[in-house]
Parts: sequence; structure tokens; C-alpha cells
Amino acid sequence: MAYLTNKRKIINDPVYGFISIPGDFIFDLIEHPWFQRLRNIRQLGLTSFVYPGATHTRFQHCLGSLHLMDMAIRTLIGKGVKISDEEEEAVFCAILMHDTGHGPFSHALENSIVNGISHEDLSLLLMRKLNEHFNGRLSLAIEIFKGTYKRNFLHELIAGQMDMDRLDYLRRDSFFTGVIEGSVGSDRIIRMINVVDDSLVIDEKGIYSLEKFLIARRLMYWQVYMHKTVLSAESLLVRILKRAREIASEGTDLYATPALRFFLYNNFGPDDLFRDGKFTPGLIAANFTRLDDSDVMVSIKYWADHQDKILADLSSRLSKRDLLAIELQNEPFPVERVNKLKGIVKEKLNISQEETDYFVFTNTVSNLAYTPDAPEVRILLKSGETADISDVSDMFDHRFLSERITKYFLCYPKECR
Repeated sequence: MAYLTNKRKIINDPVYGFISIPGDFIFDLIEHPWFQRLRNIRQLGLTSFVYPGATHTRFQHCLGSLHLMDMAIRTLIGKGVKISDEEEEAVFCAILMHDTGHGPFSHALENSIVNGISHEDLSLLLMRKLNEHFNGRLSLAIEIFKGTYKRNFLHELIAGQMDMDRLDYLRRDSFFTGVIEGSVGSDRIIRMINVVDDSLVIDEKGIYSLEKFLIARRLMYWQVYMHKTVLSAESLLVRILKRAREIASEGTDLYATPALRFFLYNNFGPDDLFRDGKFTPGLIAANFTRLDDSDVMVSIKYWADHQDKILADLSSRLSKRDLLAIELQNEPFPVERVNKLKGIVKEKLNISQEETDYFVFTNTVSNLAYTPDAPEVRILLKSGETADISDVSDMFDHRFLSERITKYFLCYPKECR
């Protein structure tokens, strides 16, 4: 007698409580090794250097986003929005797979592991390869993910101003960091969504929950995602990979796990993801799906003893959490001060002028309440008409929503203060 697997599992999530897998095919995707890999990629990278509880993973986040999508679809159907069974399964697949293209330490190393290729591009590549494996079952999910499907509101549920991705990561990141300012009423917002003219809207009575969501997003960026110590740690990590790639490009043998070695010693661009060349899309996908946080951290552990003193110094600092000092301000740092610090570092570490760029550098970070390339949030008034949130809210205007706040930071070794 064949063993029949029960695929309608119930998962105990620390944020939402018990959540259910909404279909057999969804269970099959979750069980696939490419999705299981997300267990080994932290949602917030090196943020645990500041908030020790922030060790949750992309795996947890994707399951949480799936749960919220299930709630959203149930809400819209309950309000009379026609959604077919095929569309329902496809949008579940799309939200589940939306982060599979994240590499080690997510955004921090997005352009360090693979140059010029975003995690969305890699997610699309993996979805296309899985679509071949599942005989076209993901074709509609790929259309929705790309935003090319005729019903645009389904794409907005995945990548919009108030999509299920954001609703989960704000609430989840707030929970695991303990930063309560980021906690959002995701249930309330989802209960208030509707569809007008193929676009998502929020019922007028949900405006206060939406205001809190936008404020929470801005606060979480400055308190968590762009915390200055997190910026210092992630900048250090980026420079370690930059130095490692430089050494690899010279043909020097460098310890790395096989998956990481593939990306250190080879160069390819966006075109390689979608056409066969020296590196086929399948080869890139096969190596990328073996790569996670542990590959990078194990390699860095070895690099701390490497004969290249720049790589060894940087790797040792990260391994010991001996991070670079960092200053954050609203204006650019004077060039004279940066050059003076480089002079001190050059003498103290006995390195060349060019090599001081690894230890002394400036950069910028910015924050927007709104995503510029996503549709504006519309409010469904009791009259049946819709209005922009800035026209209805007493709290927000266009300046708050559209103004980009930029800050400058300067990093340098603490011993060179």
C-alpha cells in the first residue's frame, strides 16, 4: 500500500500563531531544496550584531507572507472580487517564491556576489527553472510576479506600497528585534483592502492603520535596517568580498566553499541569466541554490589567517565583531578629514594609499515612506470614489510621502580616531 503524505500541514508561527499550507502544490514548493535553502539565509543579515534576537530567516518570512496572502485573497473574495482557483494558486506561488533569489546576507551582498543582478532577477530565474521541472505549473505565477498578467491588482499584492511582503517583514522584524515601533496591524489593513479599477485600495475606515504602517516603515528603516552599527558591519562585509574577488581575479588560490568559489572566480551579467553562453542559466541556478550565509562566514573564518594582510585584517574584524567606527550626519563629510584619516591608516597599518579605501570610506543611505515605482495608495471613500492618501489623511502630505531623506556616513578603524 502506497504511503500518502498529508500535505495540508499546520505550522506554529511565533508571529501569527497557527498558519496553514493552502494547497498540495504549495506544499511541494516548500519542500523543494531551493526553497528549503532559505532556512540558512537570515532575513536581516548582520543586524543580530545590534539586536541579538534578529536571527530569523527568509524561510520564515516567506511562510508569513504566504499566510497574509491567503488572508488577503479570502478578504477580496468575500467582498465580491472574482478570483479563479488558478489565479489563487498562482498568487500563492508568486509570494512564496518572491525571495528565493536572495543570496547570503540578502541586500548587503546583492551586488557583491553577483554583479549587476538583483535578487528579483534571480528569483525569476529560479521560478523559470522550477516551471520547467513542474511542467508549466508556475507559468501564471511568473506572469503575476513580473506584473505582465492582465489583472494588475494581483501583482500589487506581491510588489506594491502595502504588499504582503512588507506587511510581514515589518511585523516579523519588529517582533524579533524587539523594536515595537515597527509593529503594524497587518490583520486590520488586510481586512480593509478592496479592488477598484483593477487596483488595490484601502477602505476609508482603515486609514489610521495605513498611517501607522507608513510611520512604522520609516522608523524601522532608521532604527533597524539603517542602524549605524548595522551599516558598519555590512560595509565591512562588502569590502571583504570585494578584496576576495580582487585576489581571485589575480589567479591566486583562495579558500572558499565550492558554491562561493564559483561566484568569486567567474564573472557574468544579467544576460547570462536568460540565455545560454559560457555560463548557462541552469549552471548559475545550480550554484546559486547551494549558496547561503554559512558559505560566506566559513570562508571569512579562514580568510582571517590569509597571507594577504588586507583580507586577513578585514575578516578578523568581522569575525571578532571589532567593527569600524562609524559616524552618521546630514551633510557630506569634508574631503580633508577623509584624506587625513586615510593618511593615519596608511601609516598605522603600513599599507598603500589605494588600500586605505578598504578601511576609510564614505557613503550614503536614504529612506522613503513610499516606493517611487509602485502605484500610490488610494483610499476608497464611503461615496464610492477614490482619493490619494495625502488628500484624505490629516497626517501626511505629498512631501512626507515622496521626500527622500538622505544621510551620509563615514567609516574608519577605531584605533585611528
